[in-house]
Amino acid sequence: MKLRVLLPAAAIILAMLMTGCQGKDNKDTSNAASSKAESSVASTASEESKEEKTESSEESSEPEESVTAGTPVDTEWFNDAEFIGDSVTLKLSYYAENGSLGDAAFLCAGSLGYNNSLMGIDEEGNVHPVYNGTQYTVFDGTKTIAPKKLIIMLGMNDIGLYGVDGAIDGMKTVTTRLAEENPDTVIYIQSVTPMLENMQLTDLNNTTIKEFDEKLKEVCAEKGFKYLDVYSAVEDGNGNLVPEYCGDPEAMGLHFSDEGCAKWVEYLKNHVND
Repeated sequence: MKLRVLLPAAAIILAMLMTGCQGKDNKDTSNAASSKAESSVASTASEESKEEKTESSEESSEPEESVTAGTPVDTEWFNDAEFIGDSVTLKLSYYAENGSLGDAAFLCAGSLGYNNSLMGIDEEGNVHPVYNGTQYTVFDGTKTIAPKKLIIMLGMNDIGLYGVDGAIDGMKTVTTRLAEENPDTVIYIQSVTPMLENMQLTDLNNTTIKEFDEKLKEVCAEKGFKYLDVYSAVEDGNGNLVPEYCGDPEAMGLHFSDEGCAKWVEYLKNHVND
């Protein structure tokens, strides 16, 4: 059956935590209806290494701090980063209040996807995020935040509604525009993460998610975006979400627990510079 409603239960799942994210205080603007069968959504700190740089001349300089490819980063690396995402990232924003992602900003909302992020700010049914008390599109919000690093995880809400190819088309449109409007910002694209084995749906399941992620990786290579395979960090070896990493095993089977968020943060710190 074709899925028609975005993120049905996320507002209920996350209501006891918060209702949105604004950096650290953003408010969730999701108005999605409840129904399990519909389409969903949607730390260990490492120390930054120091690399000594020497000049080729006889003069030498003092060692300078730098982060080389493959070097784990510290929490401060995220101080000038912005996360864009749906309710999966919304949960990460709550977890990050422990300081594990520094002062990163979060522009996320339940039910947000690549395709519906293209809706007008006043268009009926929009689910645009709220940042510091004001609702923004991801484009205007990013201009306001002005990050040096933009870390995106969207697509969960697109796959069931538009299929893998329709989700990828939306991704290309949104990320191309973000890149054009923020030329000095480095863009990181995160894979969509898996679902519990027993919670998969007809159009949204770990098979279609993996198909989307494979195409997502190809687009990133073409456009020069940095691809982050978060899926690989939280799957159980059989392509399913590790049960301990799931925060809603009886509902959607795809949002994260604190343990899952810790694993996610650990992955980011160890791979953003790959």
